[in-house]
Amino acid sequence: MPELPEVEVCRRGLEPELVGQVIQGVVIRAPKLRHEIPPALATLLPGCRVVAVRRRGKYLLLDCERRGVQGTLIIHLGMSGNLRFVPFDLPPAKHDHFELVLAGQILRFADPRRFGVVLWQPGPPASAECHPLLATQGIEPLSETFTAEWLYEAIARRSGPIKPTLMDSHLVVGIGNIYASESLFRAGISPLRAANRVSRARYEILVPAIRETLSDAIAAGGSSIRDYVHSDGGAGCFQIQAGVYDRANQPCLRCGGVVRQIWQAGRSTYYCTGCQH
Repeated sequence: MPELPEVEVCRRGLEPELVGQVIQGVVIRAPKLRHEIPPALATLLPGCRVVAVRRRGKYLLLDCERRGVQGTLIIHLGMSGNLRFVPFDLPPAKHDHFELVLAGQILRFADPRRFGVVLWQPGPPASAECHPLLATQGIEPLSETFTAEWLYEAIARRSGPIKPTLMDSHLVVGIGNIYASESLFRAGISPLRAANRVSRARYEILVPAIRETLSDAIAAGGSSIRDYVHSDGGAGCFQIQAGVYDRANQPCLRCGGVVRQIWQAGRSTYYCTGCQH
């Protein structure tokens, strides 16, 4: 599933191409993905100018407006979806379910598993935060408010393992499986350690490690573990430089210990038995 870095890379790819563009038309080929795509988009969006491309957690937010209309198109890429700019003469493929027709190209949304989201929230940009899908989202890990003190206090009563806790989007948004494993490796913290047994001092190490991991992933274009691609069709390469992810039974690049793979909350976890405690 595309996580925060992949969605941010997508946002950055879309922004220069989309902002200021007037939507010429809308094509809806699948009436329902995870939720029904509002049929009204076909008449609501044409003529709207895209004024901003934002991100909230793993959701893309396209702020649109025209005379009498103001709102935000909310898009989630689901498990394996992608947004790509394509020329007019490229026929749609089997899983191309939604597209925005622009003046010189098409923004096409493909979603093989149909777990994605295309929804509309009317009103000024700030009102998007009131949408039920966004209202329960946790803190942004790249924001200034995400501090060691905040995380320490937020997790003080959580006795579950630290890795699944970090992946709880109601607490912190966008720290997916690979980035939770890598952040804990960089901080030297075992993913098995209870969240409320991580000391305040170690959170001072963990929070910068999370920021650095996510920032490095964005710089690398995200991680293309399965079929994630950018808006221009390129692939991310952060997984190539991972310290522990997908390196089971290999020597740790830092201490020479063995990288172990276990399962937590139904997801694979990788960590070094030598230097993560």
